[in-house]
Amino acid sequence: MIQSASAIPHVVSASHLSDAGSRFVNPVRILTLATLLSLIGIGEGVAGADLLEQARQQFKPIPTSAPEIKNNPSNPDKVTLGKMLFFDPRLSASHLISCNTCHNVGMGGDDNLETSVGHGWAKGPRNAPTAFNAVFNVAQFWDGRAEDLKAQAKGPVQAGVEMNNKPEQVEKSLRSIPEYVAQFGKAFPGEKEPVSFDNMAKAIEVFEATLITPNARFDQFLGGKREALTDEEQKGLALFMEKGCSSCHNGVNMGGQDYYPFGVVEKPGAEILPPGDQGRFAVTKTANDSYVFRAAPLRNIALTGPYFHSGKVWSLEQAVAIMGQSQLGQKLTDPEVKSITAFLTTLTGDQPKVEYPILPASTGSTPKPVTMTSEAK
Repeated sequence: MIQSASAIPHVVSASHLSDAGSRFVNPVRILTLATLLSLIGIGEGVAGADLLEQARQQFKPIPTSAPEIKNNPSNPDKVTLGKMLFFDPRLSASHLISCNTCHNVGMGGDDNLETSVGHGWAKGPRNAPTAFNAVFNVAQFWDGRAEDLKAQAKGPVQAGVEMNNKPEQVEKSLRSIPEYVAQFGKAFPGEKEPVSFDNMAKAIEVFEATLITPNARFDQFLGGKREALTDEEQKGLALFMEKGCSSCHNGVNMGGQDYYPFGVVEKPGAEILPPGDQGRFAVTKTANDSYVFRAAPLRNIALTGPYFHSGKVWSLEQAVAIMGQSQLGQKLTDPEVKSITAFLTTLTGDQPKVEYPILPASTGSTPKPVTMTSEAK
């Protein structure tokens, strides 16, 4: 429900996550108003049925090992390289900003800011999604413009308001450092020129695939440990399904699989839904995609505020209430909000334990950092 754009589908895919290697959005269909309204009552009777069995039909636990990436096989040397690159600020023009700057592995996989601060101290246009469990999303970014983590890794490096660098400059920097040349050779054995911008992204992708958070209390519940959730949290789970939240937020990552309009029943205010950001429309140029966003995954949601693509809501309870009104057309009662919020806190899993890597030193031929100014674009 949170950081998402809906709890009632604008589009529905044939599957809500099962194949982490699949990276293509399924054909879409526009839902009729009658269908939308019927989803509001999709979970009626859940509380009276066996809650665990109902939950198992809609949700899957986070696996305990990293999934394989389609067309990008993992090996220990590639993971090691990816971790080094993820933390290396020399991928940015300023030598100041790394992937970890906005996707901090010690802070839930994001930066806990409304929008991230990038090159020239510029503020990005959207809230940074978490890198944790991102491998399970159907596509990356709020508008789904990157089909996988490899494509996603290339974007911020080149974006003027983020790392403001160029592929050829990144390659020049990496080739200037003997330790990186050797590590690329081990990570991509047999390649004539292993140090490349594309291989940089592939290495970061396999490292990010390891940033998963299994063993959440909710996953323990799905595994049959009913006492893993308190009565209040189980009540929240039942409401989450009854109210229709799970029609969009389901599967392994509790979302991240389809695209939905923000404000199906009632659009939120302009501060929460800035009129200048039309979401997926910028990618597809299709009128039906105006103010449509990828449903955010809810795993570790208690750690990743502020919420929504605008990052304007800092309270998880407030975000739950907004989603009820905007997406379901229901004014949730305070007890309902508190119960659903209590359930959402059970989605916090074991956080990845990542040791900060010791990065190789620059050499005399390593490009010098670009001075950041507030006018930088």
